[in-house]
Amino acid sequence: MAQGPATTTPSQGQPPSLDEVRTRIDAIDADLLRLVVERSSLAHAVAVAKAAAGDAGKFGLRPAREAMLLRKLLAGPRNGAKPGLIVRIWRELIGDSLATQGPFHIAVWGGKDPARAVEVARLRFGVAPALRQVAKPEEAIANARVLGGVGVGALTADNAWWGRLLAEPKLKVFAALPCLAAWGPLSALAVAEVEVEPTGADNTFWVTDAHQAASAVEDALSRDGVAATLLAEAGGLKLYMLSGFYQPDDPRLARAPGKLSGVIGAAPAPLDI
Repeated sequence: MAQGPATTTPSQGQPPSLDEVRTRIDAIDADLLRLVVERSSLAHAVAVAKAAAGDAGKFGLRPAREAMLLRKLLAGPRNGAKPGLIVRIWRELIGDSLATQGPFHIAVWGGKDPARAVEVARLRFGVAPALRQVAKPEEAIANARVLGGVGVGALTADNAWWGRLLAEPKLKVFAALPCLAAWGPLSALAVAEVEVEPTGADNTFWVTDAHQAASAVEDALSRDGVAATLLAEAGGLKLYMLSGFYQPDDPRLARAPGKLSGVIGAAPAPLDI
C-alpha cells in the first residue's frame, strides 16, 4: 500500500493544500479497501484449508497469536496512530475472519452494568460475531461449551461465577477485558474451550477458598515469589490475578493457602502497557 506525503509536491516548501490532502486520503482509502477485501477473501481460503486438513470442526480462536500480532504492530512505527486505533482495526479484521471460518458467537453477562460488559466484549471481538446478553452467568458459561462459543462475565462483588470454572477443566479464561488499559480498568473475563498459551506478557487467574484475609493470601504468595492482586471475592471464594504465566501444577500455587484452589486460565496483559 502506498505511503508517504501527498503525491503533489507543493512549490517553494509550502504545506500541501486541503485539496491535495483530500486527494491523498482518497487514494489511501482506495488502497485500504482493496487490502481489506483481499484479507477477507483469505479467510475463506483458511476455512477451506482447515477443512482439507480435517480441522473444520475446531474453533479457530488463537488468543496468544492475536496478542503477539497486535504487540508487533504496536511496536512498529505508527506516527500519529494511537494504540486504540490499531487495536480496533485489527480486532475487527480478526473477528470477521473468525466468523467467516466457522461458528463464532458470544454470550455476555454484565451484572449491574450490562452496557459496559457489551462494550468491552465488542472492543475485544469486533462486530462480526453474534452477541446476546444473558440474565445469568451460567448461561454465558454454557455458551462457552458450544463450538465457536465465548462467554463473557462481569467481575462483580456479589457473584463468584468464575469459581465454577474449577469444575470445568476444558473451559479457560483467555481474555481480560478491556484489552487496553486506556479503555478502563479490568471489568470482565472471557471464557472459551480454547488453548491458552504464554505470550511473554501475561496474567494468570487463580481461585482459592482460603479463609484468610486477602492481604494474608497475597503475602503468602509473595513470599514464594508470586505477585498477586485480588480481583473479586464472593461466595467464600477469592479470585486473584497473578503476574506472569503459571501452569496449573505449579508447586508455588500448591503451597498457597486454601483447600480448594486452582488456575482457571490466563490472558495477555493490556497491550498498551
